[in-house]
Amino acid sequence: MSHESASDAHHSHSHGHEAGHGSFRGYMTGFVLSVILTAIPFWLVMAGVLDSKLLTAVIVMGIGVVQIVVHMVYFLHMNPRSEGGWTMMALIFTLIIVGIAIAGSLWVMHHLNANMMPMTHEMMKNMP
Repeated sequence: MSHESASDAHHSHSHGHEAGHGSFRGYMTGFVLSVILTAIPFWLVMAGVLDSKLLTAVIVMGIGVVQIVVHMVYFLHMNPRSEGGWTMMALIFTLIIVGIAIAGSLWVMHHLNANMMPMTHEMMKNMP
């Protein structure tokens, strides 16, 4: 085996470390997308852009899910081709957990709102 073929063999068995690492451009793309996906919900809520609170909440949650995917793709380098598809399984698992967390949080907040005693302005003034 010559020196060149040994070198080629070493590079072909690099275990994909080069493919898993992102470039500066990839990280900057992920960063810019993350900033935009953070600024939009902040603007929607703080400026009161939409009249419907429900629509605003749905849009904010949707953008949050998109931001999770952006982080998984640009920062965690997950794609269906790497590591024999295990990263796709991790993506599916993450989306299921996020769905359960969002649904559970909305369910708890709805029931707390429905079951709490309404407070008047006078009652809030007398609170310690």
